[in-house]
Amino acid sequence: MNASNFLPLTVVRCCCHLQQAGFEAYPVGGCVRDLLLGRVPQDWDVCTSALPHQVQALFPRTIPTGLAYGTVTVVLDGAPIEVTTFRQEAQYHDGRRPDTVRFVSSLEQDLSRRDFTINAMALTLDGQLIDPFRGRDDLQAKQVRCVGDAAQRFHEDRLRMFRAIRFSAQLEFQLESDVSAALFGLGKEPHSLPPERIRPEVEKTLCAPAPHWTSLFFSTGLLLPYVPNLDCAPLCTLSSRPLDRWAGLAALLVQAGANPQPLLHALIPDRKKIIPLERALSLYPQNVPRDDQSWRHLLACHGLPTAQALAAMAQALGDAQPGQRLSQVLAHAPCLSAQDLALSGRDLMAMGLSGPEIGRAQKILLAHVLDCPEDNTPTALRRLVPDHTK
Repeated sequence: MNASNFLPLTVVRCCCHLQQAGFEAYPVGGCVRDLLLGRVPQDWDVCTSALPHQVQALFPRTIPTGLAYGTVTVVLDGAPIEVTTFRQEAQYHDGRRPDTVRFVSSLEQDLSRRDFTINAMALTLDGQLIDPFRGRDDLQAKQVRCVGDAAQRFHEDRLRMFRAIRFSAQLEFQLESDVSAALFGLGKEPHSLPPERIRPEVEKTLCAPAPHWTSLFFSTGLLLPYVPNLDCAPLCTLSSRPLDRWAGLAALLVQAGANPQPLLHALIPDRKKIIPLERALSLYPQNVPRDDQSWRHLLACHGLPTAQALAAMAQALGDAQPGQRLSQVLAHAPCLSAQDLALSGRDLMAMGLSGPEIGRAQKILLAHVLDCPEDNTPTALRRLVPDHTK
């Protein structure tokens, strides 16, 4: 691999500037993994022997992203690059953060504290791969393996268990046997990970090419803090097709069983999005519409967000028909409220109706149009009004 063919100019410039100042600097981690897989990295990380204050002094525009952990964001030509000092970490008493961080001068020491071998590789600017833990072999074997002992890595930071599942879903890799054993051995143990840390991992898994890996969040017990009395066997398995975020979250809640509300509130902080999902959960699966008429009535009663959530639940669990039906209904711009009727309140008033009579007439007309949308014309509705409002 010739790095100059793949690395952005800003990353090359960043590393060269550090090297010219007498420091080591290498692209590292996920960007190297993605390059080896032939993917375009979304983020660029550089590790260096320079200390954070030295990095800040070398570049005109920096952001102190995480100085305690040695991380400075360098901004070159508007592009952010995460630059982190070689470091080692010691003790994780809370299962979330290292108690101490020690800056070191060795790249291999830095790589040894990382979670998975496929994330523990660095690259020289002349294209040489630095791979002390055989991450490239694991890429070729399509497996997720920990650097060192899997149970120890997971004890240090419980989020790594969620990340292992997420990488399997995104890369369509298998879990190495020690990783799988550690997941099932430690997953049910209490952890104090806040929802905002697990939320991105769960969502990325749901939106990955192989979202069915989300079943491991249940079977390993990782979601116990968010789903009291969780049955560790998910009620159903997601389809193997990629999902969007909405469909994935909807289906995950169905998997959670009888009491998904704690998980719902942990994963979705926006109350406006929680309400239609709660309504959809109350309707699924017994009241999933199977024809256009039923969809129109559900849309009129519960609104579009709830209808979309309900269709998403069915789609994510392998039933595409309800969503297809819903799309067909929406394509015809159906009449779903009194405001959509071809006769307005003013028209009904001109016909001699007043006060509560107008509201009763609109209710009757809307119920008829939901069943017979072709009748939403002034002529057809006028014929109906006298029959139902005398």
